[in-house]
Amino acid sequence: MFGRHLRAGRIVSIDIFRALTVLVMITVNEWHRVSDLPAWMLHMPADADAMSFVDVVFPAFLFIVGMSIPFALQQRLKAGDTPRQLLLHVLQRGLGLVLIGVFMVNAEEGFHAASMPMPIALWALLSYVAAFALWGSLRGGPALAGGWRLAGAALFALLAWLYRGEPDGSGGMTTQWWGILGLIGWAYLLGCAAFLLCRARVAGLLLVLGLCMAYFALQRLPLVQGSDWLRLLFSQDGNAVHGGLAISGSITALIFFDQTRARSVAQRLGLALLFAAALALLAGLMRPAFKISKIYATPSWALYSAAACVLIFAALQLWLEWRQREAAVPAASAAGAALSSLRLPGLLDAVAANPLLAYLTPFVVEALMQLLHWDWPAFTRSAPLGVLFGMAYAVAVAAFVKFIAARGVRLRI
Repeated sequence: MFGRHLRAGRIVSIDIFRALTVLVMITVNEWHRVSDLPAWMLHMPADADAMSFVDVVFPAFLFIVGMSIPFALQQRLKAGDTPRQLLLHVLQRGLGLVLIGVFMVNAEEGFHAASMPMPIALWALLSYVAAFALWGSLRGGPALAGGWRLAGAALFALLAWLYRGEPDGSGGMTTQWWGILGLIGWAYLLGCAAFLLCRARVAGLLLVLGLCMAYFALQRLPLVQGSDWLRLLFSQDGNAVHGGLAISGSITALIFFDQTRARSVAQRLGLALLFAAALALLAGLMRPAFKISKIYATPSWALYSAAACVLIFAALQLWLEWRQREAAVPAASAAGAALSSLRLPGLLDAVAANPLLAYLTPFVVEALMQLLHWDWPAFTRSAPLGVLFGMAYAVAVAAFVKFIAARGVRLRI
């Protein structure tokens, strides 16, 4: 692809990283209802100049999206996509995520319940039905037939028309913010654009990554703030930083899996450590001016998070390389036999293959519970049982996804 050749087939380390990221995201989303949690298990306040491990979960999601971009684009080109077909595919994926994200945000806040023609929980459930009609499958293969997809688009349009917002119910849907999926969609679009424009070259991607962080800094200049059109031009500072996280993932994928140049495992690991160190150094240099903040999507937060993701993935890849070498040697002991039989657990495999389905499942459950006026037991709202419940709930979601995926249910934008 553009003179680059990536390792073919499923990459187990990327699958594991993706699945664990989704499951941790589900877990921490459940923890928001738990009281008396320590600070390291919560999102840090916007102005704290600090981050917890929870603040790295969303960046990890963006990072793994970026890692997947080179493989996804290579696969479509090998399948015979023309540049136009590839561009349309990227646009429909990115904008599809933005669309779902906007609907999810408007279901959470901004609605005027008294003016809505239906309960907001039912409205949210119908939006998930519309998403499935557009991008779902019941047989594990292609999406539903054209009639179903047309019905899904029509249902989205109907729900947007029925929505009532503003304090008096006179308004409609708004992009209060894009929602998690919407932010991922914009980052995906920027990551794909950078990868294609740079023709899969690491040097070019590093330059774009630097430009993303510079864009954030320029937005704060008095010259920009004093001009309406410059403020508009530099108004996507958060999306630029999020896109930088996706680009960091693409760079990491090329470091480990670009087969164009022969490199040993040690050389690839060394490059990854160098990249992580450079990210952390740049984060430290930018931190005095732009404090660490997930809420404000600052460069220091993103770069520290990207550095952590590179190190985590490098450790995971190194462990899998070691495991593969050990498995290739005839097991001479019980320990060796156990090691050689290790593989990606079924629950992780299901989530890795269906991350969007796994992510949306808790929101569907929550909307159903609201509609039925059900609530979780009181023990789920206090530590330590609430913490354990959040972890168990993520495992239950993974088991559910495995169950329905085995029967052909898919949701792939």
